Amino acid sequence: STMSRERADSQGSLGPDDEVMPYSDDETDDELDPSSDEERPQVEEAKKSGWRVKANDRAFCNLPEFQKKYFLCLKKSKYAGNGIKTYKYNALTFIPLNLFEQFKRAANLYFLALLILQIIPEITTLPWYTTLVPLVLVLGITAIKDLVDDLARHRMDNEINNRKCEVLLDGRFQVSKWMNIHVGDVVRLKKNDHIPADILLLSSSNPNSLCYVETAELDGETNLKFKMGLKVTDERLQEEGQLAQFDVCEEPNNRLDKFTGTMRWRKDRFPLDLDNMMLRGCRIRNTDECHGLVIFAGADTKIMRNGGKTRFKRTKIDELMNYMVYTIFVILVLLCAGLAIGNTFWYEEVGSKAWYLYDGKDQTASYRGFLSFWGYIIVLNTMVPISLYVSVEVIRLGQSKFINWDLQMYYQEKDTPAKARTTTLNEQLGQIEYIFSDKTGTLTQNIMAFKKCTIAGHTFGSFLSLGTTQPVDFTWNKYADRKFEYLDHSLVACIRSKKDKDTLEFFKLLSLCHTVMVEQKEDELVYQAASPDEGALVTAARNFGFVFLSRTQDTITISEMDQEMTYEMLALLDFNSDRKRMSIILRFPDGRIRLYCKGADTVIYERLSPNSKHKEVTQTALDIFANETLRTLCLCYKDISKQEFDAWAKKHKAASVAMGNREAALDRVYEQIESNLMMIGATAIEDKLQDGVPETIAKLAKADIKIWVLTGDKKETAENIGYSCKLLTDDMQIHYGEDNEILYEKKKKRRRLRLKRLGKRPASATPQDAAQPIDDWEKETRQVDFVNMACECEAVICCRVTPKQKANVVSLVKKYKKAVTLSIGDGANDVNMIKTADIGVGISGQEGMQAVMSSDYAFAQFRYLERLLLVHGRWSYIRMCKFLRFFFFKNFAFTLVHFWYSFFSGFSAQVAYEDWFITLYNVMYSSLPVLLVGLLDQDVNDKLSRKFPKLYLPGQQGALFNYKNFFISLFHGIFTSLVIFFIPYGAFLQTMGQNGEAPSDYQSLAVVMASSLIFTVNMQISLETSYWTFVNCFAVLCSIAIYFGIMFDIHSAGIHVIFPSTFTFTGVASNALRQPYLWLTIILTVGITLLPVICIQFLYKTIWPSVADNVQRNRKKYEMEEVEEEKSTPFQRGRRSRRSAYAFSHSRGYADLIASGRSIRRRPATARPNPRDSIREIPQAENI
Repeated sequence: STMSRERADSQGSLGPDDEVMPYSDDETDDELDPSSDEERPQVEEAKKSGWRVKANDRAFCNLPEFQKKYFLCLKKSKYAGNGIKTYKYNALTFIPLNLFEQFKRAANLYFLALLILQIIPEITTLPWYTTLVPLVLVLGITAIKDLVDDLARHRMDNEINNRKCEVLLDGRFQVSKWMNIHVGDVVRLKKNDHIPADILLLSSSNPNSLCYVETAELDGETNLKFKMGLKVTDERLQEEGQLAQFDVCEEPNNRLDKFTGTMRWRKDRFPLDLDNMMLRGCRIRNTDECHGLVIFAGADTKIMRNGGKTRFKRTKIDELMNYMVYTIFVILVLLCAGLAIGNTFWYEEVGSKAWYLYDGKDQTASYRGFLSFWGYIIVLNTMVPISLYVSVEVIRLGQSKFINWDLQMYYQEKDTPAKARTTTLNEQLGQIEYIFSDKTGTLTQNIMAFKKCTIAGHTFGSFLSLGTTQPVDFTWNKYADRKFEYLDHSLVACIRSKKDKDTLEFFKLLSLCHTVMVEQKEDELVYQAASPDEGALVTAARNFGFVFLSRTQDTITISEMDQEMTYEMLALLDFNSDRKRMSIILRFPDGRIRLYCKGADTVIYERLSPNSKHKEVTQTALDIFANETLRTLCLCYKDISKQEFDAWAKKHKAASVAMGNREAALDRVYEQIESNLMMIGATAIEDKLQDGVPETIAKLAKADIKIWVLTGDKKETAENIGYSCKLLTDDMQIHYGEDNEILYEKKKKRRRLRLKRLGKRPASATPQDAAQPIDDWEKETRQVDFVNMACECEAVICCRVTPKQKANVVSLVKKYKKAVTLSIGDGANDVNMIKTADIGVGISGQEGMQAVMSSDYAFAQFRYLERLLLVHGRWSYIRMCKFLRFFFFKNFAFTLVHFWYSFFSGFSAQVAYEDWFITLYNVMYSSLPVLLVGLLDQDVNDKLSRKFPKLYLPGQQGALFNYKNFFISLFHGIFTSLVIFFIPYGAFLQTMGQNGEAPSDYQSLAVVMASSLIFTVNMQISLETSYWTFVNCFAVLCSIAIYFGIMFDIHSAGIHVIFPSTFTFTGVASNALRQPYLWLTIILTVGITLLPVICIQFLYKTIWPSVADNVQRNRKKYEMEEVEEEKSTPFQRGRRSRRSAYAFSHSRGYADLIASGRSIRRRPATARPNPRDSIREIPQAENI
């Protein structure tokens, strides 16, 4: 059928790990194939089920036709309950599931197999405890860590599931927990409640059943949205508690911007759309109480559907490490096979002929070789390091703690420290190549401030002297908002003198032409703006003496310089994204009719009257504002005669009731009156960037990290922000990717990919008709072309992107560039992208905790990203690489001694050391110093790491740990083991002790080799340490001391008496180590192993120094410079002018709302505030 093809299409581009959804996130109604649209209702009719909800009837959901299979023949209702679960284990499944997950790791399985081999008496060469002790430790530590993580998830789920809510049960409202809410329940919500499920709004305490919600957790916007109940439910259900209704709507899906359904009630059908739905994740504001009907609960809600899967993230080093463990395993098998063949030959030639070697067993040579193979697998098993994984976990845990404890990433104002929410990804932070960032709230603060204006050719607000200016004193204005700051005194003087008509007109326009709602709050006025921009302008007008006091359906009352005036509103011409302007037509108290208009300069200039003044001056001012990346609006007016207005009003009336294509009709009528305008001036608002964003971006760019900004914003705004945060610079050439439709998500109209790069642009790979890609192969090539082209650019900004597309962009780069990606965002619209990238960073800011909950790292300000990557990430990477290189080295050096020894022991799988030394070597004698290097080492300190971003490059190239480094460690280990075996062997060949006895027994040789090894390994790690602390020093000395202490204990007579079979080296250590000759051998061995290493290191640092070596060498000089540089340099602006963004960011629809009077409160008679009472605006962020 068409439908299944349609699904396959929308799926194909998403990559394999995206959930199968009824529609891709990106089809808007007009773009769904018409065929599939007609098919849907029929399918539903045929099945007769669809998604049907019956109000206040819990039994309805459990009817047999709504059951679906979920396991063998068990069935359950397809309607989800409202409880959510994000945890992995419960009390019963923890041990089996956790062990199962841990044994997925190759190394753990391998050790389990070894343990089984060691229990077989025929083969065993080492006692079983040598493997069991480390294995139990490893599994235990990891299990405890998993348990702690999972308990935290349980706690979180419980907290959410046990929130309270009022539900209609048995005819009255009762308090119930969220998890007990069912589809079809009627709930009552109070002000500031979180919405527990996706709910159809039935009625509210506001007039016209209006309800305000804040959607911060869904889309990151802090301004309020309004939802409306259906007229019919609002009017009838206030009195009747009786609900008998059906609701047929779409199946649950993940599209936040669309909902379709019908309500059947009393044989009538009513259409439902998104305006009637309140989604889970929002909060109710400014509405005392409202009633709603639960449509989707729990896992079916849109916000949970949007989460995407939690993907298990692994670092590149993890993958490399696994491959290396496989490589070692292959080497191990080859070695053992070689030694087993050797054993077979040796037995044929020597063993079977020597009568003194007869062991009473009649085994053939080849069978003995076979047994010897397994014996050697056990002896050489330490080549595959078991404690590697545990040490890596410990190091990562420590590094995460350092991130949590970092005071320089702690944000005092909000009391938010940085938080590493996962402990498995730290070293990946040192390898990032691409950063994908959200814009609003991540780069910017989402707080608007009125900065400058130009009125009739005079610009106000530009002042030259910095720092000395006093803010304007607004105490003369009893309505002024205390929080508002403005620095240009001339403007206030100009208004107060009342001489300049234009200035008064300018602020009068600002206080009249807008869609702000005003609310009485304990004798204060509180403004409810649809967008932060509008709020900023109306607040500015209020501070300069033009105060918006109240509005009804058709009047607006303002206070002009302490005189109250009421204007009759004849028409409100609403803003939408095509018009880019809004106008209001007013009848003044003296009967004049005037139109006020504000909008983007591009559209206003086309409609100015030929004899309008100030065009050029305003244009120059606008260019200056745009250069400073302020958001601008032009303001103008027009006087209209009575006849002209009456004629227009007739047309307007006709257009507003037109059935077909009403919007286009209205737009045409609006065009007619919005012409011949007279310019007054322009305003400039700043959407403040977060502190330190431009510097951070510049620093990261120097470290060769490519930054892409993905935003839902308009092109102009996105571009301006790109300039103001230094992502784009004036010498870059900008390309707009309108014709490279590459993510063809059927969104030809809305998708904009903006690519900027130096040099010329490759020919577009897209056919002109930009149709759906013909097949997967073509889709693939287009994607490759897009990624290649975008990655050649210096910076990429994608605008008008939906959450799903954000994730798609990330996965395309991951897939085709094999690059390490990081995404950073702060709202629920970024969750998908955060989960898709290799590392997700959440900003715990204005907008709910959704992003933080699904992130790997969280902090409060974008600028901390620089420290996270350039300092913590880089250090973690360097530490981890150093740790791994050394770890492999010390295990090779230790294990391969057995290999050399086997040539002299008839390949009989005899161990070269004592059993206990083998058991404790990795656990006690050599692990602490290398662990501390993995935790504390730093090649240069944090200040210099940030001063020289180039130090970050080795991480991106993966230069410090790869197969080359691995083989260097291998050969280093082979060399060391050769020396450690052959020098003591040579020294023991023909010797005589002081007292005439020969100390050349096997056990003394074992002790001398073990002691040399311990000294070598601990000295070698000291050479690799670049940052010495007391702890490092203590660890090295301590390891050597522990070795001698334990050895003398194990070799003592006392312990041999108690366990004669386990401790066989009685008195060896004390006997051997009192011979000065053997000490000389140890010193010689250690000297010969370390000398070449010291020489090579010296040569490398002198002849081919790395960036880090140079920085280290000149450290003192740079630290001196640091001090001098604190005297900062002045800030300079770019030269070239750019078109500005216009300062409108609200959705359309507010004008209808105001004009219809549905939003107006039923206000008490004494609504007008006393002149004595103060007015202040509470900024949105504080949520009234």
